[in-house]
Amino acid sequence: MGRKYPNPITTSTTRIGWIGIGVMGGAMASRLISAGYTLTFYARNPSHPNSLSLQSLGAKLANSPSHLANSSDVVFTMLGHPSDVKSIYLDKNGVVSSLNPNTVTVDTTSSHPDLAKEISVAARAKSAWSIDAPVSGGDIGARDGKLAIFAAGEAAVVEWLQPLFEIMGKATYLGPAGCGQSCKIANQITIGANLIGLSEGLVFAKRSGIDLEQFLDAIKNGAAGTKALELFGKRMINKDFRPGGYAEYQVKDLGMGVNFVEGDDDEVVVLPGASLVKQIFTGMVANGDGKLGGQGVISVIDRINGS
Repeated sequence: MGRKYPNPITTSTTRIGWIGIGVMGGAMASRLISAGYTLTFYARNPSHPNSLSLQSLGAKLANSPSHLANSSDVVFTMLGHPSDVKSIYLDKNGVVSSLNPNTVTVDTTSSHPDLAKEISVAARAKSAWSIDAPVSGGDIGARDGKLAIFAAGEAAVVEWLQPLFEIMGKATYLGPAGCGQSCKIANQITIGANLIGLSEGLVFAKRSGIDLEQFLDAIKNGAAGTKALELFGKRMINKDFRPGGYAEYQVKDLGMGVNFVEGDDDEVVVLPGASLVKQIFTGMVANGDGKLGGQGVISVIDRINGS
């Protein structure tokens, strides 16, 4: 029969639903299955390789988001754009339409804070709960269960979800609905600037005749040492631009920060650095590289320098 909030989560009774089985979502769902949870997923393309992989692990395929929601205690989503989130959750036959009382949705997509608030209100109207919990850490973090999870909504529900979050990484509670998405936007502003700085450092070091692996080893324990360097430095050197998250999503996330307006007084957050970073990532997308990982932004700096 399942086990809903506030009853404790258990592997034997809590039914997990999952929508969004790309690079990140597929890895996160796989970890929950490996931990012993029963998982049902919905895929717009049932023949996607990750769909077949999840089914081989024992997951079941649902025929619609509403069917999945109706038969799950916790529904996770990992989608592409806010428009996808709005459609999956709020369309006539979307997730919210079929939520049972005391079920919980968890949107791990990088989406808009206002949309997170809207979904939360819609879920409460069904006596259910919605948590916005976007993540950071890329494909490696998803695979290894080391994601940073930015969770927001009802604090008690976030605490209830900890057994599931702990399988995927470390969750930090940020506040009411929308705060998780706001934190992710701030995270993307930070990581975007880090990737540009790392790219320019590598290009300059190479032009100066420095061995790039020695360069990374030299700076990693100083003030320039960052998680971005740890995760992406060698990938950049080796031109390994396989995506953990698409560069085009970085443009989307930075855009939500650069264009952010909040409150009745239309207070605009002025972010000149983020605006420049967005332009550089937009250049990467314009070069046809939007489906590469964000670390591929070094290709833009290379091209500017004639490489």
